[in-house]
Amino acid sequence: MKNQKSLVSMVLFVVMLFAGSGVMAHAEESVALSQGQTLYVPVYSHIYAGNRELPLLLTVTLSVRNVDPKYPMAVTSADYYGSKGELLKKYSEQDIILSPLESTHFIVPQNEKEGGAGANFIVTWKARQSINPPLVECVMIGAGSQYGISFTSRGQVITTGN
Repeated sequence: MKNQKSLVSMVLFVVMLFAGSGVMAHAEESVALSQGQTLYVPVYSHIYAGNRELPLLLTVTLSVRNVDPKYPMAVTSADYYGSKGELLKKYSEQDIILSPLESTHFIVPQNEKEGGAGANFIVTWKARQSINPPLVECVMIGAGSQYGISFTSRGQVITTGN
């Protein structure tokens, strides 16, 4: 019985040790505030399946979320480019103001064939003061004869201070 209590105590100690180190790691992380950025967001308007590389067309939803709880931001552009780098569509002709914790989205329809497997969005945003940068990601979803597929991709900062 004494050995069991020792073993339980040791296991609890190890669990608390690892749990404590995980909490500390999260507490030390800091958020880099910004007044604007340009982001590259990978998009797959279609992917290839099977040995014959048949294209499976996907619907794409680009989501831009203002994750700052206090301040608004403006989406200044959301441009859709094809696999060869050609501009296919400007989704935003004017600034879209997002209040704190508000989001907006842009959709590439499933029947769009020009973008290809290497398509992307270039998204720019700005704010009057330094804020938490927005969460910018794409959700791709499609269905074939007997299967469905869905996945996401996140934006990557390519310039700051817009």
